[in-house]
Amino acid sequence: MPIKGNKNVRTYVGRSVGRHGGRALVRGRSLFAEDDLLPKEALVLKVLRSKKHHARILSIDTAKARGIRGVTGILTASDIPGINQYGVIIKDQPLLAEDKVRFAGEAIALVAAENEEVAEEALQAIAVKFQDLPPVFDPESALASETALVHKKGNLLSRKTVRKGDVEEGFKRSDIVVERTYHTQLAEHGYLEPDAGNGTIDKNGNLIIRVCTQNPHYDRKDVAALLGLEEERIRIVQTTTGGGFGSKLDLTVQGFIGLALYHFQRPVRMVFSREEAFIATSKRHPSRIHLKSGVSKDGKLLSLQARMLFDTGPYSSYGMPLTMRAAIQITGPYKVENVDVESISVYTNNPVAGAMRGVSVVQTTFASESQMDILARKVGMNPLEFRKINAMKPGSKTATGQQLTHSVGFLKTLNSLQPAYSKAISWKKEGRPGHIKRGVGIGSMWYGIGSMSVKNPSHATIKVDEKGRITLCTGAADIGQGSTTILCQIIREILGVEPGFIRMVTADTGRTLDAGPTSASRQTYISGNAVLNVSKKMAEDLLDEASQYLNRPKKELSLKDSYVVDTNDNRLMLLTEMLERMTAAKGPLQWEGCFDPVTTKLDPETGQGVPFATYTFASHLAMVEADEKTGKVQAVKVVAAQDVGKAINPQAIMGQIQGGIGMGLGFALMEEFLPGKTFSMNEYYIPTSLDMPQIECIIVEAPEPTGPFGAKGMGEPSLAPTAPAILNAIADSLGTRVYHLPAKAEVVRAAVRRAEL
Repeated sequence: MPIKGNKNVRTYVGRSVGRHGGRALVRGRSLFAEDDLLPKEALVLKVLRSKKHHARILSIDTAKARGIRGVTGILTASDIPGINQYGVIIKDQPLLAEDKVRFAGEAIALVAAENEEVAEEALQAIAVKFQDLPPVFDPESALASETALVHKKGNLLSRKTVRKGDVEEGFKRSDIVVERTYHTQLAEHGYLEPDAGNGTIDKNGNLIIRVCTQNPHYDRKDVAALLGLEEERIRIVQTTTGGGFGSKLDLTVQGFIGLALYHFQRPVRMVFSREEAFIATSKRHPSRIHLKSGVSKDGKLLSLQARMLFDTGPYSSYGMPLTMRAAIQITGPYKVENVDVESISVYTNNPVAGAMRGVSVVQTTFASESQMDILARKVGMNPLEFRKINAMKPGSKTATGQQLTHSVGFLKTLNSLQPAYSKAISWKKEGRPGHIKRGVGIGSMWYGIGSMSVKNPSHATIKVDEKGRITLCTGAADIGQGSTTILCQIIREILGVEPGFIRMVTADTGRTLDAGPTSASRQTYISGNAVLNVSKKMAEDLLDEASQYLNRPKKELSLKDSYVVDTNDNRLMLLTEMLERMTAAKGPLQWEGCFDPVTTKLDPETGQGVPFATYTFASHLAMVEADEKTGKVQAVKVVAAQDVGKAINPQAIMGQIQGGIGMGLGFALMEEFLPGKTFSMNEYYIPTSLDMPQIECIIVEAPEPTGPFGAKGMGEPSLAPTAPAILNAIADSLGTRVYHLPAKAEVVRAAVRRAEL
């Protein structure tokens, strides 16, 4: 039977409640990995990294370094007891380079010393002899090369296709055909907390690794394989994490800490310097996206052909899922009858490219939404109306043949922007004297929630001890996005309990079941459902017990305000009293819940299938002022309409939108990682408070029937539409378009000069 609660009026879901653990954070009391207090004998770990892009390792001489006083040991690939390969999908990256290095920054040797100064001295004393190999930095050259091979199997990592209808016939029927090529840059995550962790050994000889991570259960698998140990011998505990945005999905310090614990049997700590975080951790994939689009004179999209090339660097990381997601989502949230898409990711000797907020969708949305504006102007329609004509609705079929039957809030997001769009057009017409030009742009997106076409479960546990205290245990890693708060709101809604009643244990492989990675905007939808399911199980058992004890029909009882109440809200019994009765009779209590969204595998040739159970949609409007003389662009205002399904915590959603717009602004105008030139925040420009536009958030609710209370995900969708909205606004202001991000002042000025010729 359904769980009743306060006569179907939501008590906690739909409210803006304070962040779980927020007070400790703002008071500086939260312990990050670097803050953890360890015994005095804790060793400091440092890594010797390659300065070569591609070279064979002929020898590693550590004798001099080992002789330095205070050096406990130096480890190389030969000291790895298990399999010296790790990776999220493909295990192709060594913890320590074995035969050759494939990028500047690759780890070669691990130093363990009594303090940081000694460790640094030891790094300088290690002598490595190399034989240079030809590096390959251009993905097109890498794809064509038969000699400059990053891996023996060749430089192709992955090729995915999606095909529907007859694309050539669609172009024949089109009145207008547009072909353009778009480029996006290598980008850095820029989180405040560098990668860090520490490790100890418990009384049973198990390795405990405390680390900033997005992926504790995956970490455990990879560390166990590296060390040749059973997973039960490894415990990964997520510490307070100062941002991740995707980079902390990959192993960073975890493997090194585990290896040092294994060999030295002493507590250890490791913290990347900012330079190390820049050269050694994963980046956003650079891309080259060629689009050919056909449209009828009345504005209907008829045909789309896409050829996409992504540079994944020397190791796969998230390159394979990126390739497939890009192929699926390049159409944007639009109905297209005929589709022919090829998506390729290639190995190079550039930095490792992995997951970064909005993986692949940020790149594809920039390209597809720029193309949509060009098409709109070619057919003489305003960009908002053109999008409405082609928008997916309930009943629409995607390029993979999936029929969207519900929770398709795209049109709602476009309609929500209409008043702001009208005002923005008036603002543009008012203009400014001189060489400052105003422009208005639209950017829309869709995003599949969770992992594609694979089992993607989350598990959650509720435990009650002998004193009647409730603990929710979930493996979901909160990296600042607020998942712990959302999950706490869900359990409180079902159990009807006051704030502070629920204790939370999160992201600890020794105490929680696997909730999957904090990626793909999946935790609210998937872990939220797992918590919802386990909470319902517990509530059913509580009401069964209350019905027997109070001698009242179960249908007359519900849970509210930490009490068992009747249909008139009369308080009959404290929940703590009921739990104490149950534990006195049965001992500690435990319930488990799980949720795994329903998807299907995609046809390997056509890409047909159901890759995601649900999608979220968004549309952003950007108002910019561009200086046609200098190329400087100022984003004045962004209005963001986001389909979230159901807003469990509206204030948290607005925070995600604002943060996403900040990242989208940086991606559009200034952020670019240049290998060999970018080593710190001094060379990598991210938006400051002075760069940020005025932001207006519009929360659109198109409830998802399979989501917890109708909710979907929010972490990544808030980022993707911002850059194309800004770039479309630049084109609107200056009458010329930028096709290569970021649109720095010199790039915009060059585009203006080209238009003048």
